[in-house]
Amino acid sequence: MLLEALALAALVLAGCQSGEPVHEQPSMDRSPGVAATERIAFSSDRSGQWRIWVMNADGSGMARLTTGTAADDDVDPAFSPDAAEMLFTSTRGGAVGVWRMRSDGTELSRICDGDQAEWRPDGAQIAFRRGGRIFTLDLADGRQKALTPEGWLSCSGPAWSPDVEAIAFARLQEGKNALFVVPAQGGDPLKLYDKEGACEPHWSPDSSRIAYETETHICTIRLDGTDNRLLTYFGGVQRYPRWSPDGQRIVFCQGVSERGPWELYVIPSQGGAPQRLTEGGSDIQPDWK
Repeated sequence: MLLEALALAALVLAGCQSGEPVHEQPSMDRSPGVAATERIAFSSDRSGQWRIWVMNADGSGMARLTTGTAADDDVDPAFSPDAAEMLFTSTRGGAVGVWRMRSDGTELSRICDGDQAEWRPDGAQIAFRRGGRIFTLDLADGRQKALTPEGWLSCSGPAWSPDVEAIAFARLQEGKNALFVVPAQGGDPLKLYDKEGACEPHWSPDSSRIAYETETHICTIRLDGTDNRLLTYFGGVQRYPRWSPDGQRIVFCQGVSERGPWELYVIPSQGGAPQRLTEGGSDIQPDWK
């Protein structure tokens, strides 16, 4: 996964910045037909270190949200349900942890050790990864709960279902990934799909399909494991699919190889021609709200 490739755990915090003004970049109008209020958050190294950036869903209005020192990196943003806050993974403080902030880049605070966090659709809890297992955390009282079995130490990419009843995730076993779904209150994980190195699952807004990556391309699949559709079939490597709020499009990052550089693209969720949103540096791990 890209997060591990960044070697975040080896970095040490020298200071935490908050309340800094955003830093504008030239925009590119490449994706017409999206709501003017929709935004895409993403990780980028275009300013040097990995930072959290945001832009309009058509690729315009790009701005950097987080700043810091050469000793820390910020990646993997996730909008809250009301888009007022974001979760992200950072090495601030000397250890990889889940952080939250306002969506304007202010009021940063650390939540817990771990990474790959995502909000429950009602905003009351988060799901995240720590030590290769999937956990949930109640934001009101801080209670944490392990959802994956003790022996499952290679899990990743937790994603809440829109009805908050289940969490999809990937597990690496015997050298390949498989997709699973587990009840959000706890229970036995159910295997959804175990072909083509499937990982990074994410639910469609109507819960009818899950988008995932094969570590090469983007696919979508029904919740019963049928009707598997290859969405990106062109050259390069495509990763980190995320649905638009209306479920009509999927944003993803594409690189010429697994080493990047990465750019963000958007494609109709039923298939079609992709449109590029970004260029310059590497842009990964988008989230659309």
